[in-house]
Amino acid sequence: MALNFDIFLLVGSILLFISLLAGKTGYRFGVPTLLLFLIIGIVFGSGGLGLQFSSPSVAQNIGIVALNIILFSGGMDTRLTELKPIAVQGVLLATVGVLLTALITGLFVFWVTNNILQSVTFSLFESLLLAGIMSSTDSASVFAILRSKKLSLQQNLRPLLELESGSNDPMAFMITIMMIQLLTLPEISGWFVLVKFLQQLLFGAALGYILGMLSVRLINNINLDNDALYSVLMVTIMFFLFGFTTFVGGNGYLAVYVGGLMIGNHRVVHRRSMMRFFDGLTWLFQIIMFLALGLLVNPDELLPVLGVAAIIGLFLTVVARPFAVFTTLLPSKRLSFKAKLFTSWVGLRGAVPIIFATYPLINEVTQAKIMFNIVFVITIISLLLQGTTVPVMAKWLGLTQKAPQKRKLKEFDVEFSDEIKSAMCEIKVNKNMLNQGNRLLNIDLPEHTLVVMVKRDQRYFIPRGNTQLEEGDSLLVITDNEEAMHETYRQLGINPLE
Repeated sequence: MALNFDIFLLVGSILLFISLLAGKTGYRFGVPTLLLFLIIGIVFGSGGLGLQFSSPSVAQNIGIVALNIILFSGGMDTRLTELKPIAVQGVLLATVGVLLTALITGLFVFWVTNNILQSVTFSLFESLLLAGIMSSTDSASVFAILRSKKLSLQQNLRPLLELESGSNDPMAFMITIMMIQLLTLPEISGWFVLVKFLQQLLFGAALGYILGMLSVRLINNINLDNDALYSVLMVTIMFFLFGFTTFVGGNGYLAVYVGGLMIGNHRVVHRRSMMRFFDGLTWLFQIIMFLALGLLVNPDELLPVLGVAAIIGLFLTVVARPFAVFTTLLPSKRLSFKAKLFTSWVGLRGAVPIIFATYPLINEVTQAKIMFNIVFVITIISLLLQGTTVPVMAKWLGLTQKAPQKRKLKEFDVEFSDEIKSAMCEIKVNKNMLNQGNRLLNIDLPEHTLVVMVKRDQRYFIPRGNTQLEEGDSLLVITDNEEAMHETYRQLGINPLE
């Protein structure tokens, strides 16, 4: 059914609300939210309730905007101190690992479609294109599951997987574009493709670093009158990073990620409000992107490719990805065999391969629609098989550890910047704390511990030593560090996890 704009907004708002409820359910039960969003799109699409959406170019444009936001936000939220111990391994996985995955999978696709399967046949370049589209991994769903299950990983696996997933999309994108050029422009030479490949990689990384550092100075010195405009400035910087880098021949996705990494690891004004803004923006565009991709597919077209997609997906999961990971990390002594095995398993295919699969459609590559449907089925299989078993695999391999838990602030909406090493918590006054008297000075607090604010009913005030406290008051407490905070808990007889 065709929609005019007001009905489109109504239906869009309903789809977003349903997706939010689905995402909440998925987070609670460990189901990848991406899968739920895709399913909602399929259900409401032309093969379901009849919403008509069949434009690969529109879906691609939505995906480009969403990927910019996701990569930029992911870069800002990644700490360089966590990346340093595993930086070499992460970069190797994001580059050499992706290349190996694409090469091995492409050769397998060519062999199996020309010798075993009868339903579809791909040439060597078509096989390598299909493999390149699927060669990058998706981290958003993986870490949503890990956080929902309150799992923490040993051997720096979490920052390793975040670095790989945040920086391997550009490599897969470059492979995809280069293979499309070889298929549509057979007269170009292999050397030209190689030079363009290296140019995209080097320009993307260099411009991301340079423009990211310049952006830090701009943000801190522009002095905007309205604080809300700083979030708008960040969006402007993000799109400029992508647009300018792409314009001069570099990889815009890589520049956006590196630029976000530079900005996020330097002190900038209004950092907390901008991070919150991008968190919400990331979720919004993830939902929109996943819904659009789900609406784009026709379920009836998935059935004919189900068999070939299952075979390719299984090979990708249990052969190509493990081979690429173990080969790439062979020199590394930091990671155990089990850690490498887990890294191999966390090779989730997500929305990015589906977005990259729209490029052959737009460029009218032969069998592009079949490729798109195969990639879509492989993504669903990957999310069902790997996405739902990541916590189980981590526990089975003995790679989980007790995640440090903190008392969350409920009554006080405050936060320290990353440069401040002090610790902050919220303590509820109970009878035992008032045994020695009801004044603040009567409470037995350790040295270097300060009560900076009290909330009583709906009133906030700054206390003094002779301030009378009442049972049920909420205290905002600041100490020098986490160790001092735990000493405060112990001295007051408080369980830090309650």
